[in-house]
Amino acid sequence: MKFLRRFSPRSLAGRFERFRSRSRRSLSDYRFYAYLAVLGPGIIAANSGNDASGIATYSTAGAAYGYSLLWVFIPMTIGLIVVQEMCVRMGVVTGQGLADLIREQFGVRWTALVMLALLIANAGVIVSEFVGIAQASELFGIPRFFTIPAAAGLIWWLVVKGSAKRVERVFLLMSLVFFGYIISAFLARPDWGEVANGFTRPNFSSDAGYLFTIVALIGTTITPFMQVYVQSAVVEKRMDAEELNLARTDVVVGTLFACLISAFIVICTAATLNAVGITTVDSAATAAESLIPVAGHYAKYLFAIGLLGAAMLAMGVLPLATAYSISEALGFEKGVSRSFREAPIFLGVFTALILLGAVIAMIPGIPQINLLLITQCVNGLLLPIILIAIVKLANNREIMGEHRNTLAFNIVAWTITAVVSSLSLLLIGKTIADMF
Repeated sequence: MKFLRRFSPRSLAGRFERFRSRSRRSLSDYRFYAYLAVLGPGIIAANSGNDASGIATYSTAGAAYGYSLLWVFIPMTIGLIVVQEMCVRMGVVTGQGLADLIREQFGVRWTALVMLALLIANAGVIVSEFVGIAQASELFGIPRFFTIPAAAGLIWWLVVKGSAKRVERVFLLMSLVFFGYIISAFLARPDWGEVANGFTRPNFSSDAGYLFTIVALIGTTITPFMQVYVQSAVVEKRMDAEELNLARTDVVVGTLFACLISAFIVICTAATLNAVGITTVDSAATAAESLIPVAGHYAKYLFAIGLLGAAMLAMGVLPLATAYSISEALGFEKGVSRSFREAPIFLGVFTALILLGAVIAMIPGIPQINLLLITQCVNGLLLPIILIAIVKLANNREIMGEHRNTLAFNIVAWTITAVVSSLSLLLIGKTIADMF
């Protein structure tokens, strides 16, 4: 009887159901761990765009225009996802970085021009990241002559002496500091109804400042170095076509998180600075100081911690993206896991940029605003070239095969390229006009 009960239809059905349940759980666990294995490039690249100058731009938008520009983050997020997805897809399918593909498909002259522009622009932004670190540390009463060399040494040691996996993990941990902006926004007690209206009701204005703030937001969020980094990082992880969907998920999650953080910076400064009539912010440090009367010292320190982490993350990603692009363009060995003997150009460029940025940032009275204006112009000129190259490469049947862009995807990609390129050139014109 015991034997019959053990193998009765009801008993067998129960066992089968438990087996199915365990199988579903194990499959779910497998997918989760598979995602963790490829997690990194998309999240790091997207969050590195929230650097010191980006935080200043978002703070300015919130202070000057309140919640009225939050709607911009929706098309901006879609645009960044589309661009980064193409780069990740090219990296997975071809096993080559963006500069590698540009050299092969467009020739050495175009590659040299693009790499020179990228080197100049990134060098200027790296200096601004060190200045951001200095400003954040000075908010805590720590002099820049201590924090800048310490930060430079820490990032250099991490990349040159560490492995690719360790570098990626540390960069991911740095991304956690961005939660400080979410807490700061809640401390500011915004009108959440107005926040919802800002996202769902586009508010257009013919005011020149309003229009160019929109352009600055997009130009800060979609930058050339992010696309170079995300593709090279995917290649270094040696991902294959079977992991493409997981890599896409990484891009989507990373972009949503980064743009959400940017929106919270706007919400925080809109609820505090704009609400009391402070409409001008010249740096992220100024925004942090301005929060004190409204949201208290805790908001200031959270904002400062976010600025420090953001500048540290960008300070690591920017020189890495530059070193990747130059090494790929010239055909030299590259990779974070390589030694100086194996990849002297790659690690040499990285080291030189870290050293140059730290030294210049410690010069008293460094004209940070002028430096940012110049690099903004170079980035603005470079972005249309990079975007056009990305879309054309993603459509190349020879290198992409069945993974090339579909017709519907192309319509979206070319529209984004045209709009972002036009806005970028408009921002250059406005910047040059302001300089004179």
